[in-house]
Amino acid sequence: MLTHIVCWKYKSEVTGEQRLEHIERLRSLPTIIPNIIDFKVGADVLNLERSFDTGLSSTFLDRAALEFYTEHSIHKEVAALGRELAEKIVSVDFID
Repeated sequence: MLTHIVCWKYKSEVTGEQRLEHIERLRSLPTIIPNIIDFKVGADVLNLERSFDTGLSSTFLDRAALEFYTEHSIHKEVAALGRELAEKIVSVDFID
């Protein structure tokens, strides 16, 4: 299994409505893109100085399944939105 984690720190001018739209668009991905084993998205609840605003954790069978997801046109649209809203994005992918 391959775990894919992404976190977004939004720009200060990003509204609550824009944050919710981003989260909802992320949550729609498993209904559109096949081969996702597990998919969770949510807003940070601790609001620590080190916290990012939104996090995503997803699981794929292998790297090929992750690459299919990454290259899917709808994922690319949602990823572009995230890049537009974020001042910083971090990710990690690991085999578990």
